[in-house]
Amino acid sequence: MSVKVENLENNMAKLTVEVDNAEFLKAIDTAYNKNKGRFNLQGFRKGHAPKAMIEKMYGPQVFFEDALNVILDSTYPAAAKESGLEIVSRPEIGVDQIGTDKNLIYTATVAVKPEVTLGEYKGVTVEKADTTVSAKEVNEKLKQELEKNARVIDVDRAIKKNDIATIDFVGSVDGKEFEGGKGEDYPLTIGSGTFIPGFEDQLIGHKAGETVDVNVTFPEEYGAKDLAGKAALFKTTIKVVKEKQIPAADDEFASEVSEFDTLDEYKKDLKKSLKELKEKSATTANENSVIAKVVENASVVIPQPMIDAQLDNMVYDYQMRLQQQGIPMDQYLKITGQTVEQVREQMKPSAERNIKTSLVIEAVMKAENITVSDERVDEEFKKLAEQYKMDVADLMKNVTDSQKESMKKDLAFQETVDFLVSEANLVKAEKKSKKAEKDEEETSEN
Repeated sequence: MSVKVENLENNMAKLTVEVDNAEFLKAIDTAYNKNKGRFNLQGFRKGHAPKAMIEKMYGPQVFFEDALNVILDSTYPAAAKESGLEIVSRPEIGVDQIGTDKNLIYTATVAVKPEVTLGEYKGVTVEKADTTVSAKEVNEKLKQELEKNARVIDVDRAIKKNDIATIDFVGSVDGKEFEGGKGEDYPLTIGSGTFIPGFEDQLIGHKAGETVDVNVTFPEEYGAKDLAGKAALFKTTIKVVKEKQIPAADDEFASEVSEFDTLDEYKKDLKKSLKELKEKSATTANENSVIAKVVENASVVIPQPMIDAQLDNMVYDYQMRLQQQGIPMDQYLKITGQTVEQVREQMKPSAERNIKTSLVIEAVMKAENITVSDERVDEEFKKLAEQYKMDVADLMKNVTDSQKESMKKDLAFQETVDFLVSEANLVKAEKKSKKAEKDEEETSEN
């Protein structure tokens, strides 16, 4: 086997791999033995037809595809290693030459880990996370507590905005029902904008027990192209109407939900809790600001396959989160009028940012020679054992070498972040004027 490497633009490379004809012929034999049971030739019991007879009947290339897969499994890992490249994607395979009387030549186009050009990374200036708590934030927190303690009751009256209506619906276009247009016992908050524009407004004024013809038009940019821009009718049955009753913000509420007798005391306690929360989150916020600045100052060209792989993972994670909420991905796409491609496009900036951040932190780690010892890794596993009330020896029996390496990498990453923060210049944010704070407070109260 021989391997030639050609560097392409945008951190891509092409490996040209030549495999001896004898190896390919062995792979054909392997493919024949694997697949001969599928062939039924006259004069032979099924699975017993000679290879030569099958090739004569179906052509000499009948086993080429499976033989190529055998060759790829046996040669690509070694070819990738021999190339000396740091490959970060699956190979895109092409075949330059194939046959029973010649060497097999295939190509593997791959993404290569890009080089990072670091900009300023020591001593960057960023705004320090603010840990002060404004009156607006206290009022917002109080509003959340009021919402949390709201009562939801059935009401026998016409639907109003902010009511919760439990509905059954069947959608149709030109008299025909369409996939994803049917729902039962769906709780819809009127005014939430969950459904197609105009849907929720047409339920206002109707009562439980009524069936309403809701006429809407799908947006032109709707994800399901067969529905985009089309007029639809939703036969909608209102089953239950509920009203959310939010308690008044007064001393009585404060005494019911806390140890305090007055609303003022309760608000002071909310402010104290918010302050503690802000101080805890300030460390992470400062880290994020410093990292963002260091990443902004660096430059790197990310190959598309790296972005695609990151997007694959992000979409899969999102799908799993939806499933945990009992929402299949296809149903979510129908409800939101999106396609998987549109979801991927929305996630693309985050995918690129995540990749660049990881690459830049690695580059700083290398530039500053930041490493983590095996002893430091052992300490971390000891902490984990204590956390889960396990004997550390028992824990380590189940820890693989790759998990140890992953732990070492994570620790080195965090040490690099700590280094960058320690070197950074964290400056106080400009203080808002009393008038601006008062305006914010009045806005939140309204």
